[in-house]
Amino acid sequence: MNSVRVPGGCFCGNVRYVVTGPEKFACFCHCKSCQHAAGAPLVAWATYSRSSFEVTAGEMHWHRSSPGVTRGLCSNCGTAISYENNRRPGEIDLTLNSLDGAAVPEPRAHIWTEDKAPWLQLGDNLPAYKKNISG
Repeated sequence: MNSVRVPGGCFCGNVRYVVTGPEKFACFCHCKSCQHAAGAPLVAWATYSRSSFEVTAGEMHWHRSSPGVTRGLCSNCGTAISYENNRRPGEIDLTLNSLDGAAVPEPRAHIWTEDKAPWLQLGDNLPAYKKNISG
């Protein structure tokens, strides 16, 4: 895969960022933490090297959402942009819907399906893991 610079940003346009790929992984996360943070049944993420992420405009709010986890939000409109976990140093997950354009990666799996909303039906034939990709 080639390295591609992908811009992204929040709903109100206050925060703009760029990330240089390729992504390491892309998935749909169904965990309770993501459900509560997004107010949605799942969140689509792509994982990149932390050093490839740069905020180019605006101000991010860094929220410690749980032990070892920091979520990045727009300080103005609250758009969920990033997720970092101390158990994965050097990586950052970015919400797919905050990325711009055609270079947005496609999810390759569903993770944390043990927390999946019972009324949500998966029909895309992607691999589904009860926890993370290792379980």
